[in-house]
Amino acid sequence: MSTRFLPVFPLAPDPIRSDVARDVEAVRLSIDPIGPADGPQVGLVTLGCDKNTVDSEKMLATLVGHGARVSSDISRADVVVVNTCGFIESAKEQSIETILEACRLKKEGRVRAVVAVGCMVQRYKKELSAEMPEVDLFLGLSEMASLIPELRRRGFLPEVWENVPTMERPLRILSTETPHTSFLKISEGCDHTCSFCAIPSFRGLHRSAPLPDLVSEAQALVRQGVKELNIISQDTTWYGRDLRRKDRSAPLLPDLLRALIADTDVAWLRLFYMYPSGITRETVDLMAREKVLLPYLDMPLQHGSDRILKAMRRPERQELIRERVSWIREAVPDLTLRTTVIVGFPGESEDDFHDMLDFLEELRFDRVGAFTYSVEDGTPAADMPDQIPDSLKRERLEELMDVQRIISSERNEALIGRRFPALVDEVLNDPGPFEAAAGGRPVGVARTVGQALDVDGVTHVHPYDGLAPGQFVTLEIDDAEEYDLIAHVVGSE
Repeated sequence: MSTRFLPVFPLAPDPIRSDVARDVEAVRLSIDPIGPADGPQVGLVTLGCDKNTVDSEKMLATLVGHGARVSSDISRADVVVVNTCGFIESAKEQSIETILEACRLKKEGRVRAVVAVGCMVQRYKKELSAEMPEVDLFLGLSEMASLIPELRRRGFLPEVWENVPTMERPLRILSTETPHTSFLKISEGCDHTCSFCAIPSFRGLHRSAPLPDLVSEAQALVRQGVKELNIISQDTTWYGRDLRRKDRSAPLLPDLLRALIADTDVAWLRLFYMYPSGITRETVDLMAREKVLLPYLDMPLQHGSDRILKAMRRPERQELIRERVSWIREAVPDLTLRTTVIVGFPGESEDDFHDMLDFLEELRFDRVGAFTYSVEDGTPAADMPDQIPDSLKRERLEELMDVQRIISSERNEALIGRRFPALVDEVLNDPGPFEAAAGGRPVGVARTVGQALDVDGVTHVHPYDGLAPGQFVTLEIDDAEEYDLIAHVVGSE
């Protein structure tokens, strides 16, 4: 990696990764080139979270609608677009590495132009422009409407493109390796003021998407073959609250969920980023009643010590979290609960850390994603005293994950012998440990209702004739590992 720009983004030791590291992983398009055969080829790389993936998929559709041919193969692209992440330090470093790789291809004459867009550019456009003059165009989040005009002005897109009528152009081009699973981003920005987080500074305050638009988008995704929709935002429970300030009859999250269930044919809806303080009994009752709304909640806590939660400016404390978990589990007995926590926040004492461990052992979440605290420019936490040494952060992270591995293993073992609906993601050519039993029949990788894409474990499926990606099956759990399950098919849909 080039040493340029390091004064702005100082290098830190690589974090120890838990079972979730999606916020710093690149997601490259897994599609063949799409668009007019004679159109200029645009290669797009997405870094960061699933919300960035949605942004990229909309960008791809816009590019195709204006005459481009889009692909994940940046080595053969005329234009490389990097959708950057500015969330944590390691994500910024990976964004820079990706931009520099694209610039190397440009220097070798293999691509004509490099464009950097997204979160990191929104935060650091001035510094990036000064340090990386070989990049042809920087566009922050607030400037994305300029992408097509700027590419056209530079001669990288046709001046006029009318081959595809506007009404027939797709809203999104799916870009993941599992096109039967996708994301529905229901809002942008965040009203919370967590002291460790810079997202409101570049994503803005919370803005809910109109309900009819979200239903139309979900319908379009179902028509494209999507069977599982993951509902995402910065705080999903906050949906509609901004609209309610102007209109007392505006829809809230339960209204949106009912509309998605009633007006689309999506088979699975999965809820992410549900702040405990915003979870209502109405939403939980809906989950208990509606089969489409999976018994799964991603509920980020960030810590388990009341003192640290207060310093983080989180809206919850132990008592409220404990109450929510209790009545949610009572209403939805087979619920899978996932959370995320941060280790090594400034001022975190041994007592605070062990308060968190005790709290996690008490609540026994099925899944826990854990990260070491990352200093973020411009956030209150960056200027707090008593910053924790990286070595101690790593030690605490290892200790926490050791505790959670035991909990996750025990909760997985309790599933042995039970049957669950599952969605097949992949059929494998290499049967691995099932080779002797396979006898030429396919084996696969699937996810039960309690396993979300990328962030949870998977279920390894015994040999079964007719197995296909995107297929719903009923599995009986035969064995369990720390994060993964092993099962055989007892029925298909």
